[in-house]
Order: sequence, then structure tokens, then C-alpha cells
Amino acid sequence: MLRNLTLTLLLASPALALAGDDHSTHSQDGHDHASHVQRQADDHDHSTDAHAQHNDHNEQPDHNHGDHQHSDEHSNEHSESEHAEHHHDSDKHNDEHNENEHADHSHDDGHGDDDHASAARLSPQQQQLAELSIAPLQRTARQSILRAPGEIVANAYQTYVLSPRTDSSVVARHVALGEHVRAGQVLVTLFSADVASAQASYRQAHSEWQRVQQLGRNTVGEQRYTRARSDYEQGLAQLRAFGLSPADIKTLQSNEPQQLGQYQLRAQVNGTVLSDDFEQGQHLAAGTALMRIANEQQLWVEVHLPATDTLPLSQAEQLVVIIGDQRIPARLGQDSHSINPITRTRTVRLEIDNPEHRFHPGMFASAELTFTSPPVLAVPSTALMPSSDGHWQVFVQTADDTFSAQEVELGQRFGDWQQVHGVAEGARLVMQGAFFVASQLAKDGFDPHNH
Repeated sequence: MLRNLTLTLLLASPALALAGDDHSTHSQDGHDHASHVQRQADDHDHSTDAHAQHNDHNEQPDHNHGDHQHSDEHSNEHSESEHAEHHHDSDKHNDEHNENEHADHSHDDGHGDDDHASAARLSPQQQQLAELSIAPLQRTARQSILRAPGEIVANAYQTYVLSPRTDSSVVARHVALGEHVRAGQVLVTLFSADVASAQASYRQAHSEWQRVQQLGRNTVGEQRYTRARSDYEQGLAQLRAFGLSPADIKTLQSNEPQQLGQYQLRAQVNGTVLSDDFEQGQHLAAGTALMRIANEQQLWVEVHLPATDTLPLSQAEQLVVIIGDQRIPARLGQDSHSINPITRTRTVRLEIDNPEHRFHPGMFASAELTFTSPPVLAVPSTALMPSSDGHWQVFVQTADDTFSAQEVELGQRFGDWQQVHGVAEGARLVMQGAFFVASQLAKDGFDPHNH
């Protein structure tokens, strides 16, 4: 039995060695596996002889098959280990890469914040070079000047239109266009059949009235006396209605022969003949304008204001009319409360004195109305700069060398000054040189990498 066991071990040894060599080709852990095979062989030494002899030829294939299976399992474990380690290294590398990218991105974000910085730093030398003017924002009463176009027109309250009160014909004119006339001066001689009838009736009524007055009421009776007075008063009123002057009516009271039907129209005011659109011999209907006479010593300037303008004109401190290169003080005349349907403007009349007749109706002019506002927060136009989003902004000095942009809303304009909202009273603002600060702010926020 001992001899047979020894022979079995000798026969199994080459196979075990071959299995160990094969296994070493698959893994660097073959030595450990050989030890494991040797322990299996030792285990076989303790088996019974019958079992050893019975399995003498079958043990080697089974063992080789087991060895190969174990080698494959170990190789798979080794591959899975290497794959896990590789996967772990890859994940670690990806995590490090992502962290680096995140850090880079965070750095880019920080740089982007600088792009939108709203503060600029200027050294004292830069401020002096830019001639910055810095002052606290304070409430101050500001003057605003309203400018509007206008036109000189005749003062309608001192203008007279000459026209016949009944159908008439032109006999003669006595003044020319543009001539200065005096009140009571004869302007035109007309002829009218209605006037002739009225003149004759008046002469008759005047004679009867004179006779009745001489005889007395008791002599002529109450009825005749009353009728004579009524006829006289009616004839006198009709002649006045036709436009005859008291002097012309008085000439009818004489008994001397007169050419009835002719009458004269006289100037009712001192002024200038502005129009005389008629010809001698022309037949005119009642109410036809013959002449237009205006007093040019005082004229109107009609100013056209926007319909939405709500300034209290009565509170204007100064009114000036500009005609050419001359500035003439003016007074507020009338303020229309209606809107012109064509021009969509509101008409305001200013009055000016024209003693030397230098100005005439029809001349163009402009008006300046000066108002003083209550105290407001206002900055000069040089302090305002447009922001990147289209709003207006000013620059507040937050430190000796630091200036921050502050968006504001605009209010009323006062010439070169602009009312602002959105900045605190007392804030130190750049009143002059804001463009330089804005340029410095844009340069500080410039990104050459275009992040």
C-alpha cells in the first residue's frame, strides 16, 4: 500500500507542476496557488488505498479542470480588481477635472462681477486732470424759462372796422393805406338812397319840432307837441344809425340847399389804416368792410403754447418778447382756455408798447416766460450720463478716490439744470466731468477675454 501511494504521488507531481506553470501564466499569484495544490495532494495521502487506486487515472483530469477553473476565477477577480482600480482612478481624475473646471468657472464668475462694477477709482491726480467738480446736492429754487413762437397782431380792443350801415356807393376816399389817422378825421364819402330819405325826413321833423317849441304845448296841444317830438327823435336816431357824425347832422338843420344822399364816414379811434380793400364808385352792401384802423401804440403778441402745458402764467416773474434782435418787456393780456383744433395749441396774448411804431401786425416774434420754482434737487446737465441700460445716472463720491454710479429719474427742466429723483440730499455728486468718470468705469469693467 505504501508503494502504491508513493507511485501515485510520483505520477501526480508532473501534472501538479504543469498546473502550477499554467496558472502562473495567468496570474502573478501562482506560487500561492501551487501551495494550495500541494495541500490538496497532502489531503489525498490520507485517503484510502482503494480510493487512491480507483481514482488514479481520474484524479489528474479533475484536478486540472479544477485548477483551470480556479485560475479563471482568480483571473476574473484580478481583472475586476484592476477594472475597479482603473474606474476609481478615472472617477478620481474626473472629479479632480470637474473641481478644476468649477474653480475656473468660479474664477470666471468673479471676473464677470467686476465687469458690472458700478464704482470707479480715480486718484487725486486723475481728478485734477479731468477737472472734476464735486459738490453736495442741495435743494435750491431754480428758474425755468418757457420759450414759444408768436406773431404780432393788432389789439382788437383798440381796432375799428369802417363799413357802411346801409347799401351805398363809394364817392371818394380821403386816406391811404398805412396812413395814421386821428379820431373824427374823414375817411370816405358814400352815397345812399336810404340816407337821402332819412336826411329829408330829419330836416322836416327838425323844422316841425322847432315850430312847436316856439308856439308852446298849450297852444299846439298835447297831441301835436308829442308827435313832433317823436318824429324829430326818430329821424335823428336813424341818421346816427347810418353813421353820420353830429357835425354832419347839424348841417342838415340849416335851410340852405344840400345834396341829400351823400354822407361821410369818419375815424372813431386814433390809429393806422391797416386795410382799405375797396375802389371808388364801387357799390357796397351794408356791413362790407371798407377800412380797418388799429392803434399800433399797443399791440398784441399771440403766443402758441403746448396744449399740455400747465404752468401758471399769472405767476411768471418776467415776460419778454423777442423781435429780431430786440427784447421788449411784455404784460400778460389774455389766456385762452380753448385749444386750436388745427395746431393743437393754446393761445396766450401778451401786450407790448409800440410808441415809435417800430413793430407792425404780421411780424413774427418769440416769447420768453420766466418762472421761479420752489426749492428742488437739481443737477447741471454735465452731471448726467446715460447708463448701459438706457437710464440716466449720476456719480456719487463714496470715498476720496471712489465714485459710484446712481440711477436717477428726471423731473422738471430749468434751463441747463435738471431736477432729479432717486438720490439723497447732501450726497456729493460729480457736477462736472461725469464723462471722464463714466469712461473710467467702462475701462475698469472691460474684459479682454470677453467672458
